[in-house]
Amino acid sequence: MTAKSQPALHRFAVFTACFTFLTLIAGALVTSKDAGLSVPDWPLAYGKFIPPLVGGIVFEYSHRVIATFIGLLTIILAVWLAIAEPRRWVRRVGFAALAIVITQGLLGGMTVLFFQPPAVSTAHATLAQMFFCVIVSLALFTSAWWQSDLPEVESPDAGRILSLAHWTVAAVLLQLILGAAFRHRAFGLLPHLLGAVVVTVLIFRLAGELKRTFPRIAPLRACARVLHVLIGAQLLLGAAAWWSRGYGAAFPQPILTTVILTVTHVVTGALLFAATVVTTLVCRRLLRLAAITEVVLSEEFELTETADALELADEQTA
Repeated sequence: MTAKSQPALHRFAVFTACFTFLTLIAGALVTSKDAGLSVPDWPLAYGKFIPPLVGGIVFEYSHRVIATFIGLLTIILAVWLAIAEPRRWVRRVGFAALAIVITQGLLGGMTVLFFQPPAVSTAHATLAQMFFCVIVSLALFTSAWWQSDLPEVESPDAGRILSLAHWTVAAVLLQLILGAAFRHRAFGLLPHLLGAVVVTVLIFRLAGELKRTFPRIAPLRACARVLHVLIGAQLLLGAAAWWSRGYGAAFPQPILTTVILTVTHVVTGALLFAATVVTTLVCRRLLRLAAITEVVLSEEFELTETADALELADEQTA
C-alpha cells in the first residue's frame, strides 16, 4: 500500500536538501581558508549579532548564518511531516534530522569555544554530511516515485547486492571521517588514501553488479551511472587537490586554486555519500525483502530435504 503524494512537502524537502548542500560548501570554505577561529566567540560574534565583515570573518559568519537558516528549515520540515505525513517511520526520520541539526549546531559552538579540537571538528564535519544524506533521503521518501506502486524485482542476487550496497555506504562514511580528520589535522594522509582504495573498489563493484544484473531496470541503471561519474570525478579532484596543496605550501595563505579544488573535493564526497545512500534505498525499494526471504527459505528447505534423504538412506543401509 502506498501513501498519497504531497508535491509541496516534497518540493520543500528538495529545497532543504539543496540549501544544506550550500551549507557544506560554506563549511568547506571555512576550513580551506583557515577561517575557523576568525570569530572567537559563540553564539554571538564579537559580542554582536553582526560582526565587522572583514577577512576570514566573512566566511565564518556566513557559515553560521546559513547553518542557522538550515536549522529553521529543518524545524519546519519536521513539523510539516509530523502534521501531514501518514507514515510513522518517515515522521521519525524527520525528527531524527531535527536532532542531528541541533547536535550539529552544538558541535559547531564547541569547535569555536574549545579552539578547534580535532575530534570535535572532525565530528562536526562528518555529521554535516550525514545530515545532508538524511535530508536527501527525506526528499526521496516524499517523492511521487517512492510512493507509487512499483513492481517487485525478484532475483537470486538481490540479497548479495543489498549487502554490498550496505558495506559501500559504511565504507564511504568511514572515508568521510578519515578525510575530515586529515583536514583537521587529527592524523596524516595515509589512512585517507587507503580508504580511497577500498571505497573505489566497492563502488565500482556495486555499480558494475547493478548494470550487469539489472540492465533493464532504469532506476538501478541510473544509480550505477551516477556512482561511476562521481567516483571518477572524486578521484581526479582528490589528486588535483593534493598536488595543489603541495604547490601552494610555499605561500603564506592558501592559494585560490587549492581552495577551489579542496572545497569541490569535499562537496563531491558528500554527493558520493548521498548517491550510495540513495542507491541502497532504491535497491531496498525495488528488491523487496519478501522476495529475498523467499529465495533464502527455498534454499533452506532444499537443504533440509537433502539432509533428511541422506539420513534415511543411512538408516536403510544400516
